[in-house]
Amino acid sequence: MFAKDLTDDTIIPAKTSDTASLALTWMDEYKVNHLPIVNNENYLGLITEEDIYTSNIFDEPLGNHKLSLNNPFVTENQHIFEVIKLATTLKLSLIPVLDNKNKYIGVITLRKLIDGLSASTAINNLGGIIVLEINPNDYSLSEIAQIVESNDTKILSLFITSHSNSTQMDVTIKLNRMDISPVLQTFKRYNYNVKTILVEQEIIEDLQDRYDSLMKYLSI
Repeated sequence: MFAKDLTDDTIIPAKTSDTASLALTWMDEYKVNHLPIVNNENYLGLITEEDIYTSNIFDEPLGNHKLSLNNPFVTENQHIFEVIKLATTLKLSLIPVLDNKNKYIGVITLRKLIDGLSASTAINNLGGIIVLEINPNDYSLSEIAQIVESNDTKILSLFITSHSNSTQMDVTIKLNRMDISPVLQTFKRYNYNVKTILVEQEIIEDLQDRYDSLMKYLSI
């Protein structure tokens, strides 16, 4: 999934001639802490709520304000993982998106980002989840895939989590079936350390409740 698939053009960007107080009103309306500044499709930067309160000049145009962020944005063809990296690194509440001619086309909100991540990781597909604890030197995607597929099962998604306080890493595998016992038996036969097993039918309601709560929070 790419940035262009997540872009929301319903959030109106500010212009350099708009006042800081107006920008704060829009931030409150959109439930964000940032707002892009755009003149005639030309993206000029991202102003933060903190920028405005630090300057303490609410009735002057945004063009008179100093921006603390160095014009962060993504292009329409960047992958969702790159969008997530930028959002988390800079703690952004929205991410400006530019087309291949560097013209502003919209923003990606956190809600859109979460929806996109949900689709990319097959979180909405029912199935079993296995977490393996593996030494990085022993990791083999081809072997893991062969074990799964030899049991007439498919991998819907797979991701790796490293831990700063451990030499091991977690490999989380989402499968396309509920009955994952044959896959587990094969992993154990190959001496894999199965750290966690989740049968999604048992946790789907809890996950849905948490997702709904998060969406409600982002809409407040």
